Amino acid sequence: MRARISRLTNGLSRWAAPRRVVLIATVIAVIMVALAVVSLYQGRLSAYERAEDVSKSLALIAERDITRNFELYSLSLQAVVDGVRNPATMALPPEVRQEVLFDRATTAQFLGSVLVLDEKGNIILDAASVVPRQGNFSTREYFTVHRDHPNAGLYLSDPFESRLRAGAPSIALSRRISHPDGSFAGVALMAINLEYFHNLFAGLSLGPHGSMSLIGEDGVMVMRQPFDPKIVGRNIRSASTFRRFMSAPEGTFSDTASIDGVRRLYYFKHLKGLPLIIMTAQGEEDIYGNWQRRAAPILALMVVLALAFVALAIMLSVQLRRRLQAESELQLLARVDGLTGLNNRLMLGEILEREWRNARRVRRALSLLFVDIDHFKVYNDTYGHQAGDNALLEVARCISANIRLPNDSAARYGGEEFLIVLPDTPAAEAAQIAERIRTAIVNLDIEHAGSEYGRVTASIGFATWDPDRDVDDETDAAKVIKAADEALYHAKAAGRNKVLPGEAATAN
Repeated sequence: MRARISRLTNGLSRWAAPRRVVLIATVIAVIMVALAVVSLYQGRLSAYERAEDVSKSLALIAERDITRNFELYSLSLQAVVDGVRNPATMALPPEVRQEVLFDRATTAQFLGSVLVLDEKGNIILDAASVVPRQGNFSTREYFTVHRDHPNAGLYLSDPFESRLRAGAPSIALSRRISHPDGSFAGVALMAINLEYFHNLFAGLSLGPHGSMSLIGEDGVMVMRQPFDPKIVGRNIRSASTFRRFMSAPEGTFSDTASIDGVRRLYYFKHLKGLPLIIMTAQGEEDIYGNWQRRAAPILALMVVLALAFVALAIMLSVQLRRRLQAESELQLLARVDGLTGLNNRLMLGEILEREWRNARRVRRALSLLFVDIDHFKVYNDTYGHQAGDNALLEVARCISANIRLPNDSAARYGGEEFLIVLPDTPAAEAAQIAERIRTAIVNLDIEHAGSEYGRVTASIGFATWDPDRDVDDETDAAKVIKAADEALYHAKAAGRNKVLPGEAATAN
């Protein structure tokens, strides 16, 4: 039994080998492509991380410069406010007062007008000259905020065009000046030329599709690089990017810009102590451009190699399958009777062993039929061997047509004898099958002058192993075969062309 199972397993393994070759090759090819994809994806992540680091570094450079300068501007502006509040300072001669109120910080590059306005918005002190320029700015936002809100503190205005400097785009830092009783006394302001931010951002490398912006927390664009004067002062509060800016103190995300429609990787940070947001963005085309140029040919090459590997495996599988098919056909020829097409005696032994084991294991009945053509030697001598072969072939066809394929098996046992194995078949059903076969052979109506019936007939003996009746564990297949053979002998002795049962079902 172990040998038979081993042969069966080996056979299945041999037939599975071609498929296994293709399967293994496909798995290897998929792994190759997957590793390439993973490697390329890691490269993409690395490109993203590098871009994120660059964006943070650029933002940090701009942040430090802006916060440092604004801190100096704020201190200078506070000094002006303190000086105006000090009667002793205001009592000094105009030239001396000018030196005391406006230190050298007020002459820094990109710093515009430094003014003190009275409660009506008129210029009363001007860092540009001892004699102040004429102007009223009572309608400016940086004036009205302090007039209407005593606790506004340091106020940073939206961009505006300076009337004192030929319309130069500027923003203003301003502080409230109060009388001793707390009432509104005016405003000290310092105008910062937006050219400062323009030059700062232009000096930072952002890439062909990159951008950098300084945005008020109210959504007003203070400066943007690439520079476009039409964008300065635009409110982007409704943009999806701005909503992300306001969602956290600092962060990174990818989005499409509402201004130019370019998709970018954004890094933003709210400046400490200022109502401003610094934003740096690199175009995804710039971030992944080099990666894409490398990834596309690498992935294509890997896919081609993988497909070629699978194709070679398929070719090998086809050749292997053809070889196995040829071997299988040779084995089939060795196991099939060449004349009748039924199983030969070698194959019969394997079938009988297998079905007997199954019947014992599952406790199901097993029946065997012995079929023998009556007076076949006489028929052969009378009509010749060719007619005898034809008769054998017709009888084999009758047998095949009346058994339950593929469960039942029939084999040429030797000469004119056939053995039929009927798994899971009790004696009554076996008798019916045997009778159908006998009748079918008679109905062939093959002339046989040497037979008492005048035609070719067959005698059939059968035996059944019934687990419900046979309680002897020592019963083996040989006893059932013997019982069927004896039943065949009795059928012939009883006049031939009969079906008789054997005694295997009750043997102990």
